[in-house]
Amino acid sequence: MKKKLCLLAVCAAITSMAHAQSSVTLYGTLDDAIADFSNVQGANGSGNQIRMSSGNLSPNLWGLKGKEDLGNGLSAVFKLESGFNVNNGNMGQNGRIFGRTAMVGLSDATAGTVTLGRQYDPLIDLIQPLTDDDNFGSTFATPGDIDNYDNSYRTNNSIKYASPSYGGFQWSALYGVGGQAGNVSEGQTIAVAAAYNNGPVGFAAGYFRATNNGNTTNDGSVGTFDQFNSNSVDSPAINGALASARSLQIIRAAGDYAFGPVTVGLSYSNVDYTDYLTTVGGGNDTKYNTGQFMINYQATPAALVGFGYNYTKGSGSDVNAAYNQFSLGGVYNLSKRTSLYAMAGYQKATGNTTASGTLAPATASFADFGYDASTDSQSMVMVGLRHQF
Repeated sequence: MKKKLCLLAVCAAITSMAHAQSSVTLYGTLDDAIADFSNVQGANGSGNQIRMSSGNLSPNLWGLKGKEDLGNGLSAVFKLESGFNVNNGNMGQNGRIFGRTAMVGLSDATAGTVTLGRQYDPLIDLIQPLTDDDNFGSTFATPGDIDNYDNSYRTNNSIKYASPSYGGFQWSALYGVGGQAGNVSEGQTIAVAAAYNNGPVGFAAGYFRATNNGNTTNDGSVGTFDQFNSNSVDSPAINGALASARSLQIIRAAGDYAFGPVTVGLSYSNVDYTDYLTTVGGGNDTKYNTGQFMINYQATPAALVGFGYNYTKGSGSDVNAAYNQFSLGGVYNLSKRTSLYAMAGYQKATGNTTASGTLAPATASFADFGYDASTDSQSMVMVGLRHQF
């Protein structure tokens, strides 16, 4: 009997060690709301559009992630993540089965992590957490997500390094392999970012540049960055023609400071789209500068409210469009996994843009929902529910 008990104890110990050395986690998010957007152009004219809106506070997704302990602090890691629309079950990211993330890599506790595959760039990893995208999602996004504030786009065929945290400092770099014969730079993506978080203070900055393969077409071209491979953008009214750009450059910085239950933050981005298709005679190089302000108040441990202001200004190629946007958000956590939320906002557009390929008065399109208005202003309000597992 004693021998049997000892054998059972050894088997249990081995099983426990095996589970400790290797793990696979299934996770996901379901987020849906009823929303009202004003001035939306439809088949029967322009007016308010009441609709179900999927993935507002957080994107709808499910995924698998895993880790295997290889010894001496080294681990193999992987992540597969699929996006979808909870209202109709359709896959997101143009029907990709793992359109949000598909990567495998090695991670060392002291040397950092190297991953390969379809991934988020370092600006998303390190700068986005210092903005209200983490708290309130799309409602606080830059108009048209012109600077990838709301991580609309990812990088294919990429290699990424992320350092460990050194007393609150961390950095990361990414290279997307273009795969073009005879020209290494064609279709490639490069990005680097660094962040410092210590106590109530956080600051991050980064640089991103992507090119296509030179075959500029209306629906984008071949390149590692998603926007050059996608047939759609977040807002045709704001950046519809810009997916055909020969190159895209993004410079971003953000910082926040928390004192008691209040957090304030500022962010800035400079976006440069070059050599895109247009019939405008003033060239085809357009820049967008964006400044953002946010303030959040943790009213109770379960309740968070926030306000954000966004100003985006275009210049170059006869573009002088400007977008003033105001965002409000409130989240109440019923539990660690389930939340109720309410969002509202207003955007006003002025000036001219080449979003359609020709110079025309700018029209509003609140944040990056993509429900383009038929006029220069748009408001929205929504109430929703999010569950995470």
